[in-house]
Amino acid sequence: MSEATLSASWHDYLEMCKPRVVLLMLLCALVGMFLATDGGLSLWTVAVALAGIALVAGSAAVVNHVADAHIDAKMARTHNRPVATGRVGTREAIVFAAATGSLGVVLLWVFINPLTAYLNVASWVGYGLVYTLYLKRATPQNIVIGGLFGAAPPLFGWTAVTNSIDPGGLLLVLIIFAWTPPHFWALALERKDEYANVGMPMLPVTHGEALTRLHILLYTILLIVASILPYVILMSGPLYLAGALSLGAGFLYWAIVLLRNNNPSAPMQMFRYSILYLGALFLVMLVDHYLIIVGEPAAPILMTPIVALAGG
Repeated sequence: MSEATLSASWHDYLEMCKPRVVLLMLLCALVGMFLATDGGLSLWTVAVALAGIALVAGSAAVVNHVADAHIDAKMARTHNRPVATGRVGTREAIVFAAATGSLGVVLLWVFINPLTAYLNVASWVGYGLVYTLYLKRATPQNIVIGGLFGAAPPLFGWTAVTNSIDPGGLLLVLIIFAWTPPHFWALALERKDEYANVGMPMLPVTHGEALTRLHILLYTILLIVASILPYVILMSGPLYLAGALSLGAGFLYWAIVLLRNNNPSAPMQMFRYSILYLGALFLVMLVDHYLIIVGEPAAPILMTPIVALAGG
């Protein structure tokens, strides 16, 4: 056993999985599951699907820690990460990533459906390998292209219930896809010098802050348009529309503040708001979904695993 392993704690392994990011992904996946049906969902399906998705996502995050260890060590925001500091060795981290990712795929394949397992594997390859090892270092559009892999969780939830890829699930992906660039570029503005020092071609580094701020505004407008599409196609009702427009107004406010460039703290304030925005938007979507179900009252959201396993 290596010295790195001896000094590592369970908290270090949890940190490598980026739990806060994964929790947001799980919220989006959970909403995708509920939106895919007008009835109830078994506790067994919800628990196993979320566990599998979390394990695969956490595995990809560990790969990111390993691949970026030399960069993380040079940046203030990431210099204390477990692999960057050596608290967890590279070999141990790779074994952990392989074990968690494999377990997650097996859970999804055996207890949910192969389609959801395939999609999670594709997302793992996209984020853990294509984005982390190539796109991140190759183009200032890295977060736009790579954002597609991170936008998939609600589709995972959708397919876990339906075993099919449908327009509703893809629309949820579109919302997160449009959300990702303004969310991450706000942070990139704050950390511009750090990215420049490690040679990372983030948009503020390669094309300047002014163009980045303009891009954030344009993608924010795209996000607002995408966010009202569920109402346009009758997937959601008036409550969701009101929530989407209110939350979008807040996002647009911060994009305009960033564009005017007279508030030094605006990048981090917008970054934090963007996290709140996505969680709140999906929660409003979930509440609205169950309010607009027509006919008999919606079935209980959760049924017991025994009922589900018995086919009841």
